[in-house]
Amino acid sequence: MKTLLRWITGAVVVGLAVGSASVTLGQRGMTRMVRRDVTALLTRAEPVPAGVVTDTMLSDLPEPVRRYLAYSGIVGKPMAGTVHLKQTGRMRLSPGQPWMPLTAQQYFSVRPPGFVWDGTVRLGPLPVARGRDMYLDGVGHMLIKAGGVVTVADAGGPEMDQGALMRYLSELIWLPTGFLGEQIAFESLDAQSVRVTLTDHGQRVSGTMHFDDEGRFTRFVAQRYRSVDGGQELTTWSAEALEYGERGGLMLPVRARASWMLPDGDFSYIDLTVTEVVYDPIQP
Repeated sequence: MKTLLRWITGAVVVGLAVGSASVTLGQRGMTRMVRRDVTALLTRAEPVPAGVVTDTMLSDLPEPVRRYLAYSGIVGKPMAGTVHLKQTGRMRLSPGQPWMPLTAQQYFSVRPPGFVWDGTVRLGPLPVARGRDMYLDGVGHMLIKAGGVVTVADAGGPEMDQGALMRYLSELIWLPTGFLGEQIAFESLDAQSVRVTLTDHGQRVSGTMHFDDEGRFTRFVAQRYRSVDGGQELTTWSAEALEYGERGGLMLPVRARASWMLPDGDFSYIDLTVTEVVYDPIQP
């Protein structure tokens, strides 16, 4: 985490230094790169079966998962293989530090599992840091640029692969047909929780999903790699649904936050609101 905080802090400092003209050019370059990544994601996405989701498709799922899918309203809706989200929100660098405004968009695919997230942190009118996080072809990668110009983070490797796939698993709540995929397995724990495991490209990640009596997803908890003093350390991590609403014709979590469970207490570092959901979008 400290390493990531240094990256983002550096992005803020450099973003202010490079000036508005360079920022504009840098943003255009980042936009082209993200567009290429999204095109690759959507091009690789396999077609989903034709038709609509039926009750029969849910019959073998654990009861808490069936409740969530029923609550979402997915039954009777077309099978979706990809989704495009628009998000607003805020993030912060460390406990006790001020929040910074954030805008983002994200694309997902079910088969194969993958996502591309493009987020911009602003300080006043300037987009001082822009980040692209993705999981594609079994590889996770994070790129952060100050003003879209100066690279302050370019992270990959096995820990990033694990972290990106874990993030994908936790965010299937926005692409409910993903719960019907062949690469996902469930173990019932009790009436309100399941152990969920996703396998892709020889890598396996697991976490616990919690649901309420109405069927709403409430929380995902797992062990995820966190940057600590230049290394990587498995740490308890959670993603929580804070509000629900209708997006893309389904009832979904429209506000969520992610937190690290640290010895000194929980550290929530990002708080997102989903403003728009489009299933099976056209190419960007």
